[in-house]
Amino acid sequence: MARERKFNTVELFHESKQLLLQHGYDGFTFSMLADRMEVSRAALYKYYDNKEELITDFMIYEMEEFLHELKEMEKHDGFEKQFDFLMDLIFKKTEVHHLIKAAQQVLSLAELSFKNKDKLEKLPLEMYKFLQNFIQLGKNEEKLKLHLPDSLIIGLILQTVAIPNHFGVPHEEWLNSIKEIIGQGMLTKR
Repeated sequence: MARERKFNTVELFHESKQLLLQHGYDGFTFSMLADRMEVSRAALYKYYDNKEELITDFMIYEMEEFLHELKEMEKHDGFEKQFDFLMDLIFKKTEVHHLIKAAQQVLSLAELSFKNKDKLEKLPLEMYKFLQNFIQLGKNEEKLKLHLPDSLIIGLILQTVAIPNHFGVPHEEWLNSIKEIIGQGMLTKR
């Protein structure tokens, strides 16, 4: 009998990410992952009982990485520099937007109880609290309008990554245009 090929968590998560991005949560199977990694399904089941546990651990890994990078924003002085950093980060990590959908599907499976489910639910709240501080900085510096709801501002910023670039505007121009629209609006002043 041939020896099972060894793999590590980084490789497992990388291949899981690729499959989730290609096929979404519903299309993701251990069979597909095993084929992609050139291992048996049994090798995967040694680590995870089901795809929900694997995806939960993967999402925690991805969100912790994103949160770690997001916290680097505090090293920049002032709201405008932090805003530039945040926009650059979310456009560098565009796949996070797609992966959050997979996490929401896992979390919607209320009847399932698997390890780390609570942690997966809490990480977005930690990210939101961090972004709330960023919004408060903008309001304290009078860079943001006080009457606008914080959640709307955060949502608008985070959702810009989902705007399709149908006409193939070069990345840097696209990102700078989005920053300008958020920061200064799109209407000309007469």
